[in-house]
Amino acid sequence: MVPISIFGFVALWSPYFFTFLLAMFLLYLLITVKWRDRFSGSEPLKRRELIDFSIGLLLVYVTKGSPVDLLGHILFTMHMVQMAILLLVAAPFLIMGIPNWIWRKVFAVPVLGGFLHIMTKPIISLIVFSGMFSVYHLPLILDTIKLSIPLHAAFTITLFISALFLWWPIVNTLDVKRRLQGLSKIGYIIASAILITPACALIIFVDVPVYETYQSGEAWLQSMALCVPAATLGTLANAGLSGPEVFSNMPILYDQQLGGVIMKVLQEIIYGVVLGRIFINWFRHERDNADELTKKQLLERERLSMYS
Repeated sequence: MVPISIFGFVALWSPYFFTFLLAMFLLYLLITVKWRDRFSGSEPLKRRELIDFSIGLLLVYVTKGSPVDLLGHILFTMHMVQMAILLLVAAPFLIMGIPNWIWRKVFAVPVLGGFLHIMTKPIISLIVFSGMFSVYHLPLILDTIKLSIPLHAAFTITLFISALFLWWPIVNTLDVKRRLQGLSKIGYIIASAILITPACALIIFVDVPVYETYQSGEAWLQSMALCVPAATLGTLANAGLSGPEVFSNMPILYDQQLGGVIMKVLQEIIYGVVLGRIFINWFRHERDNADELTKKQLLERERLSMYS
């Protein structure tokens, strides 16, 4: 097999993307620490928030800037690992890492705030994310997107934003009234798992390779331009680089099917961890507030009995 190191340092480690993320992290520190006093209603940055934001940015770089991204254009399996980590792990960490006083100001922007209030409603966020994820992995759509750098960038960013919408009702601590509670969170997570199952099932059970950009030929080579400099790619093409099969012994169909399985398994593991945490927190809340909850139920029964 040919090592992926032939693509060079820029393709492997994306230094420009790393610089962009580093600038975002520095801006985050400036706003939340150095310049914080310039903003009304600001609060000191919590250690947990800094850790969460750092983890989120690191995961974004690992999935879209490290050799994982390059492998994601060679192996469909690695592409699905990217999707799982980027959309289901990095997204909630970034939400939790941004202080509530910043979110409060974002939601206070007239037009933007109204749009965000709509898009973060549980039913809408579920439908938007599941729909975009499923459409993205339709063969015609994915192949078209991977052949255009602007389209690929635009769709990837939009899909990631839809993942932020998906996780907002679960992990945000800003909008208490609209935040899902207890069993509602569990139902929301289960619904999300169900809604993306058809897309994974189609990938798993199809008996032929369906993605041209993951097969040998011109389409695959053209799609590599998303992460490989044109000069390097041209040199390798002239040297006889033919397709992804030179980097892996796995048949293309098996790679495709394994990708669907990996996505579903990772989703179930991630959602399982989240469900466990939600259930434990819900159980503790019910236990710690048992007397208050019982009192509310008795008052509600008395109120209803007055009208019976």
